[in-house]
Amino acid sequence: MRMLIAQLSDLHVRPHGVKYQGVVDSNQMLGEAIEHLLQMDQRPDLVLVTGDLVDEGSPAEYEVAKALLASMRIPYLAIPGNHDHRENFRKAFADQSYLPGSGPLHYCVDDHEVRIIGLDSCVPGHHHGSIDVAGLQWLSDVLQSNTSKPTVVMLHHPPFFCGIPYMDEYRYVDPRPLEAVLKQAGNVEIVLCGHVHRSMLRRWANTVVCTCPSTVTEIDLQLRPTAQPSSHVGPRGCMLHLWDEHIGMVSHTSQIGAFAGPYAFA
Repeated sequence: MRMLIAQLSDLHVRPHGVKYQGVVDSNQMLGEAIEHLLQMDQRPDLVLVTGDLVDEGSPAEYEVAKALLASMRIPYLAIPGNHDHRENFRKAFADQSYLPGSGPLHYCVDDHEVRIIGLDSCVPGHHHGSIDVAGLQWLSDVLQSNTSKPTVVMLHHPPFFCGIPYMDEYRYVDPRPLEAVLKQAGNVEIVLCGHVHRSMLRRWANTVVCTCPSTVTEIDLQLRPTAQPSSHVGPRGCMLHLWDEHIGMVSHTSQIGAFAGPYAFA
């Protein structure tokens, strides 16, 4: 068995004709990211979208985001990020049967070779992340219901300090209870996150946490405690997670854009 999972994150879709932060056309950039996936030598079996689908959580933004994602012609699963609006998200994707009808948008999809668990780490009205006791109990029950099938867990906020001060200010707060729940399971292949607009890796909770680049901008890598918020337009990217029953999960960063080549050497 084999499965190719693509990951897109932090799309920050705006209403038609409005630029992200007044600088770039995030809608066009999402279209380019989708075309990037469609042109791959092996089309992904599933796309995971790890939050911040839109920038301000408005119905007009979700209308655009949903149309763009539909053009992908690949099944996708999405979770909200801190720029999303939980109820507007739920209404926009009401046709997605995996989303719960009320409360945080936690869900489990078990229709593929790899089980996908989506977690809603958003705290309405705030930018940091957290999951309440009820959500952690739900996760524990789902994980314990099948302790052998390879599982991917996704949430928007990475559950660790990344060292970039202006991102750590809006981190997942107190990840220890979540870590304790995940440690109970021995079949979590990887935890996938967004939020930081960069690719990062960390060993955690007896598995690996991987963050995804944004399709729009890259948050600058600044580690000085006094560093001020800063981003650049690019490099943009997505992640590809290849699961194989014999080798497990292998993750790749795939940059979006035109580059010189190909050349006849490896």
